[in-house]
Amino acid sequence: ENATRDRTSECRTPVFICGSKNQFDGRTVVLRAANGAENFLQFHADYRSSKIKTIQENDQAVFVFYNRSEKIQLRIKTKCQVHHKNDISRESWLKTQHISRKCYLAESAPGTALGQPGTGLPEKYESFQYSREESELGFENFCVFRCYVLTIEWLYLSAKGHRRAKLDYENPDVKFTWLTP
Repeated sequence: ENATRDRTSECRTPVFICGSKNQFDGRTVVLRAANGAENFLQFHADYRSSKIKTIQENDQAVFVFYNRSEKIQLRIKTKCQVHHKNDISRESWLKTQHISRKCYLAESAPGTALGQPGTGLPEKYESFQYSREESELGFENFCVFRCYVLTIEWLYLSAKGHRRAKLDYENPDVKFTWLTP
């Protein structure tokens, strides 16, 4: 939860890995919400991106966090939901800064081939000379990934000996187990 408020947190930008069949892909995402009471992690994405179809085929994914200063790695297995044009996405959109909304104004989907280096944005959006009202067009492409935690594997790295543990949330009673690192 701290990483969603602290832009300098080493855990603010985890790697998100999803896939189906034998095709897996990972990318760095910006953690936008973490809710311990409801047990989910959340980030934003462009609804036109390839990970949408992947999650629709297989809703399970993994986050990998690494805190270098504390020497702690977290592998968090999740079950994801994509929220597009609903109350959850609208609530997040309203909190999204003007500068960040620009990401969702690209003319084509993320990963679309370009003839030369570029942002994919219409020229009028290349600068920040657009209004908050104009940025509302981006909501069409905006979505929220809400990923519910199934398991957390914690690994502490130490020259004196690593430590590893697992928290399993898949059953009503959370199960804690120490593991061999």
